[in-house]
Amino acid sequence: MKYAGPTTIAMAGALTIALTACSGSGGTSTSGKPVEGGTFTLAISADPGTLDPHATALSVAHQVGAFLYDSLVAVDASGKEIPALAGTWKSTATTASYTLRKGITCSDGTPLTATDVADNINYVADPKNGSSAIGLYVPPGAKAKADDSAGTVTVSSPVPDAFLGRNVGGLPIVCRAGMKDRSILKQGGSGTGMFTLTEAVADDHYSFTRRKDYAWGPGGGTKDAKGLPDTVVLQVVPNEATAANLLLVNQVNAAVITGQDRKRVAERLDFQRSMHAPLGELWFNQRRGAPTADAGVRRALTQALDLKELRTVVTNGGGEPPTGLVAKGQGPCTADTVEGNLPDHDRAAAERALDAAGWKPGADGVRQKDGKRLSLTFYYPTSRGIPMQNAAELLRSSWQKVGVKVSLRGAADAQFDQVISGEGSWDALFLPLTVTLPTQAVPFLSGPTPPDGNNFGSVDNAAYEAHVEAASALPGAKGCDEWAAAEKALFQQADVVPFADLVTPVFGNRATFELADGSIVPTSIRMVG
Repeated sequence: MKYAGPTTIAMAGALTIALTACSGSGGTSTSGKPVEGGTFTLAISADPGTLDPHATALSVAHQVGAFLYDSLVAVDASGKEIPALAGTWKSTATTASYTLRKGITCSDGTPLTATDVADNINYVADPKNGSSAIGLYVPPGAKAKADDSAGTVTVSSPVPDAFLGRNVGGLPIVCRAGMKDRSILKQGGSGTGMFTLTEAVADDHYSFTRRKDYAWGPGGGTKDAKGLPDTVVLQVVPNEATAANLLLVNQVNAAVITGQDRKRVAERLDFQRSMHAPLGELWFNQRRGAPTADAGVRRALTQALDLKELRTVVTNGGGEPPTGLVAKGQGPCTADTVEGNLPDHDRAAAERALDAAGWKPGADGVRQKDGKRLSLTFYYPTSRGIPMQNAAELLRSSWQKVGVKVSLRGAADAQFDQVISGEGSWDALFLPLTVTLPTQAVPFLSGPTPPDGNNFGSVDNAAYEAHVEAASALPGAKGCDEWAAAEKALFQQADVVPFADLVTPVFGNRATFELADGSIVPTSIRMVG
């Protein structure tokens, strides 16, 4: 469950992880010839805090962890599963097995064993340990068994998970030393990754040194590749304008630039890769007695909005139409579930639908029904900046034109967390929920509401649940048709209205790289002259 919050990843203790999805194209602002050794410097926007990969859900910590840890299964830039620590694997909805590649060693020189991997999975699966990875990578209560002689790990889940093999396979694996003493993971590392952490200065920088024996990288990354950097520095640069300046004067080799500096950087550098992530998603509160519990009202409110214009505003002109709840480039399912399933913009039709639902215009222009005014409280995350505020104001203007009174409430991330967890009163809101697999969205679109569950919008869509049940019995891509039908059922009832994906460029200077799972892939970095 991934919440693509403005700058963080966690909300309500359940919405986790970060910007996801990646793809891109581009050339290089250099000759493109590999340069041996050297230092690759990446600007990151915030300090990652704890580096324990099982105790954090911040996107920046995820990037740090990519240098230190491997997983059993990796995902390439197209969303395809590729070997990592495991050379082969197979799974059903309730079991998964992995066979480790031979010769893998940890940063302290000890060999990685199947028991080490099983210990990671069992640690995360135990709710008593409070891991942020439980339910995301490993189902609660899952059990892992190891056969060290065969190099195999077998996992059983108490509940069906159509993507069990991929989810468990994505868990960062901590080596034995780190599992025995997790305190060393907070500002250190104990993994099989391509790099080891040599210096950590909070709020300033994190330095890494490449392991010269590393030969088990995702998709075959090895020590013999030309142009690999000897060292990596992740430099904390909170101000994007500063990051852009450092990038252009060759002080950093890569940075995410999304704001007003994007144009000037793009004019100077022609190498970039892009991350895709949901930004514009409209949710309605369907609690009993709320006006928005009526699907006819939700569809009417959606019709009253020009979603294309709203997308332009919220992304500052840098967005794309979404194709589903899962961002482009992620997961095995590729059907466009949005097109044709949301009502088209039609103000007159919206007014007629509200009339049909019993909400008639009052003397002051605000619609009324049974003595109640159609007055909605709308929340939006302030940390997304002016574009998100402008989008909220455009929404209010559009709804007011059809007779709805709207009170806007901007909220910081911590307050937003409280609002959706049931401590605040809301009728509709913007909330970008980023998931890499359709299974990860299920707890937020069905089941119990807070504080007993994660269904913060009180969604009750029988067709969605029926298709989810059918899809959950089919492993992997075999269930894609059912997952697509489930999403279409949501959009047809306007339970959630996705209208904008943000395309975020990661620029490179004197270096090339690829993205996967929202982060730069360490084995893909090439220093070029």
